[in-house]
Amino acid sequence: MHTEHHHSRRTFLCGTGGLMTASAVMGMGAASAAGAAEELALTGEIAETHYYLTEVRLENGFEREGEYIIATRTALHTLEIRDGRIQAILEEGAALTPDVPRYSAGGKLALPAFRDMHIHLDKTFYGGPWQAPLPRQGKTIMDMIAREEILLPKLLPTSQQRAEALIDLLLSQGTTVARSHCNIDPVSGLKSLEHLQLALEKYRDRFECEIVAFPQHGLLHSKVDGLMREAMAMGVQFVGGLDPTNVDGAMEQSLDAMFQIALDHEKAVDIHLHETSPAGVAAIQYMVETVERTPQLKGRLNLSHAFALGTLSEAELDALAERMAAQGVTVISTVPIGALTMPLPRLREKGVALMTGTDSVIDHWSPFGTGDMLEKANLCAQLYGGRDEFGLTRAMAIATGDVLPLDDVGERAWPKPGDAAEFALTEASCSAEAVARRSARSATFHKGRLVYGGVARA
Repeated sequence: MHTEHHHSRRTFLCGTGGLMTASAVMGMGAASAAGAAEELALTGEIAETHYYLTEVRLENGFEREGEYIIATRTALHTLEIRDGRIQAILEEGAALTPDVPRYSAGGKLALPAFRDMHIHLDKTFYGGPWQAPLPRQGKTIMDMIAREEILLPKLLPTSQQRAEALIDLLLSQGTTVARSHCNIDPVSGLKSLEHLQLALEKYRDRFECEIVAFPQHGLLHSKVDGLMREAMAMGVQFVGGLDPTNVDGAMEQSLDAMFQIALDHEKAVDIHLHETSPAGVAAIQYMVETVERTPQLKGRLNLSHAFALGTLSEAELDALAERMAAQGVTVISTVPIGALTMPLPRLREKGVALMTGTDSVIDHWSPFGTGDMLEKANLCAQLYGGRDEFGLTRAMAIATGDVLPLDDVGERAWPKPGDAAEFALTEASCSAEAVARRSARSATFHKGRLVYGGVARA
């Protein structure tokens, strides 16, 4: 990378707001240690609503060699943050108002805050003892539902605390916005939702989260239409659904019931669709047709997983994707690896909005979730050929809601004065390195608040 990057000497004891100094590590004398402590002390809290954050590394453009982009230029800047927004972006060395408090990012790279748009905060093993899921070989989704009916009562007593632990994990990875699916089923009733809302209330100034009422055991199969409507009245933003053929056994009836709840309560839809058989394609076609003839649903249909799209020929995919884009249908993919590869680049080319999420973070479905959205960007880069500098920078878009530091020609697109002060400080020289190496994050900011990690008092 061609950059004036220099490594910070500061070390932060993560998550404590406590102090760790180089002098303590090196065994300096008392006098010099005291001076170093004053210089290197980090804080895990910024109380002021108006302050400067100095030594922030921002991307300024691409370096080219002939037709190729070979590196990303960066420079240090000062961000003036006021009332949750970036009021000004100043060059290094610019005159600063003396009475405005100052903090230092220590040369760390700022990246747009991440958005985890498909996660299950309400049912996780995270925050408790290690537990691997039971074997799934030969098990159908109905078998998994039966297992969950036994498991949920065991998880419910601690579900709020586990959700809080998972939110802390997301904040540590630079994620400040999420969309969580929450079980609405006969076993847990509305308790999972109540516990999740209590957890989110504790984090309301640090973390934003939409909730999807998710009929995990089937909207029709588990007879939860009434509970779903109660969830809508409790402030849930999305109506969920699940495999209308494989679980509910009645595709049109199941989808009609889901859409009717959304229409009655003026909500959007976010449905889990795992089906890869022709029934999965039929379900997507039916949902798109429903939106086409129902203007109130335009821009309000989200297809989570939508694996059936990966079974279509290019011509079939293009025709369907164009209709989806015209109706504002969003695909939320967890970027699966295995026998099926989702056609995400082609969907984007056709104008379909894309999102991703970390889905299951150490639960009875999967032990592999890390809560790291850079991991999803990294997977996209690996799967879809983003190995060069430019491709790596573009891969990050799926994890940030399409917010990128540089546009396609290398002009700064983020941050700009007036933007919300929502970003992560990263141990990387540029966004390409951050995606390729899944670089560590040292601090997370949300609406101007330091919500994870630490920065130095300048």
